[in-house]
Amino acid sequence: MLFTTTSPCKLNLFLYITGKRPDGYHNLETLFVILDYGDKMTFQTTDEDKVELITDFGFPVADNLIYKAAMLLKKTTNCQKGVKISIDKVLPQGGGLGGGSGNAATVLLVLNKLWNLNLDKATLLKLGTSLGADVPIFIQGTSAYATGIGEILTEVKVPNHYYLVATPDCKVPTKLLFSSDKLVKNTPSKTLEEHLKTSHDNCFTHVVVQEYPQVQTLLDLLKKYGKSYMSGSGSSCFVAFDDIDHAKCAQKELNKLKISSFIAKSVDLSPVIADLNKL
Repeated sequence: MLFTTTSPCKLNLFLYITGKRPDGYHNLETLFVILDYGDKMTFQTTDEDKVELITDFGFPVADNLIYKAAMLLKKTTNCQKGVKISIDKVLPQGGGLGGGSGNAATVLLVLNKLWNLNLDKATLLKLGTSLGADVPIFIQGTSAYATGIGEILTEVKVPNHYYLVATPDCKVPTKLLFSSDKLVKNTPSKTLEEHLKTSHDNCFTHVVVQEYPQVQTLLDLLKKYGKSYMSGSGSSCFVAFDDIDHAKCAQKELNKLKISSFIAKSVDLSPVIADLNKL
């Protein structure tokens, strides 16, 4: 069977670290939205007990989250079926948009369906968490408030907007940020309701802009159109619009400055799940 879908990206509307866990990970509180924009992924199922990643990423296949997700699913279920996976990457790597995590989640969701494995959502979420902290939100596939390391998800209905998402010419290494003594890692915990009553922030922004002035420049540029934020651990930044025409006008200015960007709308349901529901 041949199946093609859009593996979407996410934005963090706010993000705070509330403490370090005994296992070395950090607890966080964040509000995720899913956008209707991302990498095109194509799956060709086979009867051969083999996972093939057709697209060359320039590093060993065994290190790729896409391959790891497929193999984890096979190992967990003892599935003897195979698949050939290709991908058209459009999302920037290291931009804080969750592209790689979204790809891994897409593999779990799609192959669970195409291979007729019938794993429930809770099991898929557990598998996704083992692959990375951002994977669960894409399995959830809706706007959600996340706690824990990002795996404890509560679906939230938030107004959908058009987002202008721009990425400066720099990649921000997340591990380096966590080692910074400037990163606030003990923000007092709040309920979602309390967060929504206060102005939003991203705890990583203050560290990133000091090391990468391009991010501060971009945030200042986007402020002309509304409140601008950085997503995840950076470096991509965004601003929300109610009208797509206004977003396009803003994008024209970015184009003149040769700043990479795209416009996408937040959605109530991930395009992957929406496409799978049609099968």
